[in-house]
Amino acid sequence: MELKGVRILVVGMGRSGLAAVELARERGAAVEAADERPLEQLPGAAERLAALGVPFWRQDDAVFSGRDLIVVSPGVPAGLEPLEAARRRGTRVIGDLELASWFLQGPVVGITGSNGKTTTTALTGHILRQAGIPAQVGGNIGWAPCAMVASSQPGQWNVLEVSSFQLETIERFRAEVAAVLNITPDHLDRHGTFERYAAAKRRLLETQKASDTKILNAGDPTCREFAGVGGRAVWFSSKARLEQGAWLDQGRIWLDGEPLLELAEVPLRGRHNLENVMAAALAARLAGGSREAIAAAVRCFPGVEHRLEFVRRVRGVDYYNDSKATNVDAALKALDALAGPLWVILGGKDKGSDYAPLRPVLAEKARGVLLIGAAAGKIARALRGAVPLLECGTLEAAVEEAARRAAPGETVLLVPACASFDQFENFEHRGRVFKAAVARLEESRCA
Repeated sequence: MELKGVRILVVGMGRSGLAAVELARERGAAVEAADERPLEQLPGAAERLAALGVPFWRQDDAVFSGRDLIVVSPGVPAGLEPLEAARRRGTRVIGDLELASWFLQGPVVGITGSNGKTTTTALTGHILRQAGIPAQVGGNIGWAPCAMVASSQPGQWNVLEVSSFQLETIERFRAEVAAVLNITPDHLDRHGTFERYAAAKRRLLETQKASDTKILNAGDPTCREFAGVGGRAVWFSSKARLEQGAWLDQGRIWLDGEPLLELAEVPLRGRHNLENVMAAALAARLAGGSREAIAAAVRCFPGVEHRLEFVRRVRGVDYYNDSKATNVDAALKALDALAGPLWVILGGKDKGSDYAPLRPVLAEKARGVLLIGAAAGKIARALRGAVPLLECGTLEAAVEEAARRAAPGETVLLVPACASFDQFENFEHRGRVFKAAVARLEESRCA
């Protein structure tokens, strides 16, 4: 794709947007940048834009005019009226994932789903590297898609976590191996309905060729509906034995009819993580990994920060950080993975979620729920009567309150079931604040 002289506006100056600016500028485009926030509130943006000679504008209706191409970052809603107006004028509007795909060399493993995609993406990359298969990992985690272009090579796999926000703006982006792990309600504040959210996920398969392969969860009803879309289907299941693919049986993970691993050898907790392992094993197998190399790599996988991460034990109480659990289904999976008694920290920015499904498991396992953030009131209304509720406001206050109440042998679990943007920059920031608060408990004990 030739970009020399093309007038491009990149909207959203976070990690993905800045990488898109750099890629477009390197390809000779006439690039300008925009964000709804002032430049001084965008960490690192002023220096990088100045070094590239790229003008910056505060986002308003006028800035979208006079462009040949508009590239939106994942955090920018694709249905904004100025973007719709630009489309009506004939301006092409794409996302940063689509832009990267025009120049990315090497085949792609694309992994999406409501939950588990970060772990599955990281594990797939880990397996490939351990197996000696060239691969780089990025997308919605780590490197932004456009930042991966410079290091991409023919024959090197690009393992990408892809979100619904990225997928709703693709045109030709294609994954030779595509995995859809599960589809449960999420981001309804952005997509409006579950059907529109599922349709965005479906885009990963719609751009495949018949010669490509898709990996689907046989236990997920929406994944089953995707069977006729995209390439050849390969299935995994944690509930039933399959003729081919990956499944659980007799205390083992099976891969195409032969045992791969004993469940006790998997270093990740919870049935949902066994599903992630199966999906990653299938992806790695399709990319050329041997059964032996896959099994060995899974055994030494260190896990992913902020995803059911054991932090430390303080005064006999275990603390777990699952800041990445940003929706109700992810919270349910984490709660299923840990035995009680639990002190559960919930709350953040609501995404249009129904929190009532949390009632039964919290009533069974939790001694109390500590509520934080903007969604605290909505969550309290959904859970009242099922479990004791403590309004804490901030994450630091919740950790301190949990430490006062938890007894040795109990567990404190951060599992927000919400986005982080009411009080934090992102879920990583929230997880780091949680871990720092837990570390202070240890320090106070030693003081």
